[in-house]
Amino acid sequence: MYELEKRNLQRFSAYITKFLRPSVIKNFMATYLDKEMVENILSMEEKSVTTAAQMLLERMYCLEEVGWFQAFLDILHASEYIGLHDAIKEWNFEELEKLNEHRRFLERIEPSITKHMKPSDLLMHMSCCLKPRECEEIKAEESQRGRMAASEKLVASLLRSDRPNWFKLLKIALDACELDEALELLETNGGGKAEKASGWDGEPEPMMTTVCFEFREEAEPEDMLMSINDTAVTEKPGEPEKSGERKLREYQNELAAAATQGQNTIICAPTGCGKTIVALAICEYHLKQFPKRAKIVFLATKVDVYAQQYKLFKEHFSCKDPSIRVTGMCGDMEQLSVRFLIENYDIVVMTAQILVNALQNAELPSLEILTLILFDECHNTTGKHPYNNIMTSYLDRKLSSGTHSLPQIVGLTASVGIGSFKNRLEAENNILQLCANLDTKTITTVNKHKDELKSYVHTPEKDFFEVQQRPSDPFIRIIKNIMANIEQLAQNTYNIESLSNIQNREYGSQKYEQWIVSVQKSCRVLQMKDADEERRICRQLYNYTEHLRKYNDALIINEDARTKDALDYLDAFFDQVRNAGYDETERKLTALYDCQRPQLQRLATEGEQNPKLDELKFILEEEYQNNDQTRTVMFVKTRALVDAMKKWIDETDSLKFLKPGVLIGKGRKSNFTGSGMTLNNQKGVLDTFKSSDQSKMLIATSVADEGIDIPQCNLVLMYEYVGNVVKMVQVRGRGRAEGSRCFLISSSKESIEKERINMFKEKIVEEAIIQLQSNPTSFSNKVDMLQREDKARRDHISASPEIPKIQGRYELLCSKCKRFACMSDDIRVVQNCHHIVLDRSMFKRCTTAPHKNPKAFNGFNKKEKMLCAECKHDWGLVASYTTIQDLPLLKIESFVVQDCVTRKQNYFRKWRDVTFAIREFDMTEITPEMCRPRD
Repeated sequence: MYELEKRNLQRFSAYITKFLRPSVIKNFMATYLDKEMVENILSMEEKSVTTAAQMLLERMYCLEEVGWFQAFLDILHASEYIGLHDAIKEWNFEELEKLNEHRRFLERIEPSITKHMKPSDLLMHMSCCLKPRECEEIKAEESQRGRMAASEKLVASLLRSDRPNWFKLLKIALDACELDEALELLETNGGGKAEKASGWDGEPEPMMTTVCFEFREEAEPEDMLMSINDTAVTEKPGEPEKSGERKLREYQNELAAAATQGQNTIICAPTGCGKTIVALAICEYHLKQFPKRAKIVFLATKVDVYAQQYKLFKEHFSCKDPSIRVTGMCGDMEQLSVRFLIENYDIVVMTAQILVNALQNAELPSLEILTLILFDECHNTTGKHPYNNIMTSYLDRKLSSGTHSLPQIVGLTASVGIGSFKNRLEAENNILQLCANLDTKTITTVNKHKDELKSYVHTPEKDFFEVQQRPSDPFIRIIKNIMANIEQLAQNTYNIESLSNIQNREYGSQKYEQWIVSVQKSCRVLQMKDADEERRICRQLYNYTEHLRKYNDALIINEDARTKDALDYLDAFFDQVRNAGYDETERKLTALYDCQRPQLQRLATEGEQNPKLDELKFILEEEYQNNDQTRTVMFVKTRALVDAMKKWIDETDSLKFLKPGVLIGKGRKSNFTGSGMTLNNQKGVLDTFKSSDQSKMLIATSVADEGIDIPQCNLVLMYEYVGNVVKMVQVRGRGRAEGSRCFLISSSKESIEKERINMFKEKIVEEAIIQLQSNPTSFSNKVDMLQREDKARRDHISASPEIPKIQGRYELLCSKCKRFACMSDDIRVVQNCHHIVLDRSMFKRCTTAPHKNPKAFNGFNKKEKMLCAECKHDWGLVASYTTIQDLPLLKIESFVVQDCVTRKQNYFRKWRDVTFAIREFDMTEITPEMCRPRD
């Protein structure tokens, strides 16, 4: 596999090693190479970057994991190796070859030119050809070792730059900084007088060509991320095929109409109808209408969806009109400049929080730099969602006095049935609020071409399977008895009933989980006269409630899966407890479990089958007996249940032929599914599901119900999976094949009734849209009124005096055992979001463990997990930053903050909520000791 790519990497290795610095793509190495090899490569880089790059390539020649080559290209692009990325992608190194003459010339004059350079001044003019990390390192070098050392580092960075304009930018920078002696050295043999900054030779201005967007409907696209129902491609009779040219269907033209007339609008149409294709058509029309001026941003809610949409945009425009510059940016690429991308590209696909950060940090002064913003899954534009933060900035500008030139707004969604409502009027009010938030006075739906839409988009038949609840069995009784014993132990330690107001909690319920959260929150700020007694009690209560939480989880798993899966979950938890070095309380609790373990094992082996699983087995056997080409997507609530259901299918003789794949998000680790799935893992699963008989079924969490295109399937199973109207519409829409069906399997009458109500509410939403569309004047007036009311509320809040941060001294105590961690005086904030500790003695109070997913973010390289030395509570990360080694990065949720004077304790979940002042990080505070790894 990848033999061609490997041969080409070997063939062009001499070019690649001239530019590639392995530490910049450390995240890629950590994913695909073993830890020892990564450390060897990084160690070699300190001696020779070129040798380290060669070592990396030699290891890459041996890679076999699916997706590694695309991951390599992706990390190059994300790390701003644009020239190298393009050269490897096309296997064309002509542009990089052109840099050799300048490189050789600069190498020749390096000893002379470095004597006449002022790096800190030059960097202000050279950010376009140097990476942010390189700029920081050069600044740090000048601060610690002087101007000459920094000049040498600047030249070394330029010699490894893959930007085609770096030589010209260097001359412009020298001229702007009036460094005439250095400039003269460059011009002696470097050619010509330096041009002023206005004439730098970056990418040439593209000539905008006429956009021709034609769709055809015979052959189907092969891209896994594109809906099979979206569009099709073919040749025109008598003409050669043009890749990517497609003809919009009539209903898609209808959906695009309002947007191509320049109106702000919400496009509301079913999942699978090709809304992204409509978005592409709108972008092409907009680029044609505003040649050389159009600036388009396409926003996605999640990284998973961003990757899918960026790939589609990139491939479409690279085939259709390569002069249209498309790029992308998501949360893993925060070192890139948003403003630079917007100013130098025509279309930028990004996750919403990236744009929010750019506005809050004033990197973008306003949204007026843009001409069109498209919001994917725009029903999320409510409350504190990033979409709504963006539109608040937009509306504040719109409703303020003075002139403005704001971008056009286009939203895309499968349903506007947001919020709670019982009748059409309440649904109308919710929709109007969404429209006000998005500054839209039209909702575009398919009205004239409904028959054509129905011929392409098949709404699955919905059916309900109400199954018998698992009868109360000895396993459940034993677990509940253990929980009752633990509650009594906790009560003997402290009156836990006084720590929460939640009453009538039942074992094995979400309400019991809420009670645990409430008790732990109160424990964190529980204070006593005797500090040692306080620490002892708080730690014991934390341990008791954590064990209660795991038993509660096991009961929930047992309700929906096998008893064996619930027992596996508990075994995994107790293995973690034993490996973490447990204290006396945990030993007592582990003994409580161990004495019941043989009985629980017997029940897990010999107990009755779960009735829900019997029903699910019957459904799957029947469906595949009737049609062995069936493709199934099953949605479940949690990752633990994903793992349990996969194990059950793999271990059931009549079902194991399904070879189910799993699709989960990237989020935090769980006992069952590790640290989530990377984008490449997700792509691999979807590829297998689509293109082979290896997997006939996907088991997914909510990551798959919004935005991600799942290949055509004809059976959607909702296994105890019920949400709101929008979720129902999106989940049902995963069944796109003709004759597809959607089943809800549940033992809860309430859940089934809720889904029936959702179906009724869907009809109410349709009626509400028709009513709003029937009276455009009233629609517009109501949107205007809501916007004015919202603006008045925001103005009132902003006019209220901001509570000043308190100046004082505070101790940060471990929230689990109340041991001292550090002083607030030693905390600094970096980039307005990362909180580091300068006091190196903190390492005496914590232990560290290798991080399972070391990677770079915002100039930091995370290396280790940081844990409380006393109780092993997670405190945060250990990372390096520029030249600084081993910096503690704190999670405020892991600590209690205690006033050194009053001894009052507070708990904060977010750093933005803390009430004390924190100083900005200043590089001058760094000592030589901090630039060396700790002992």
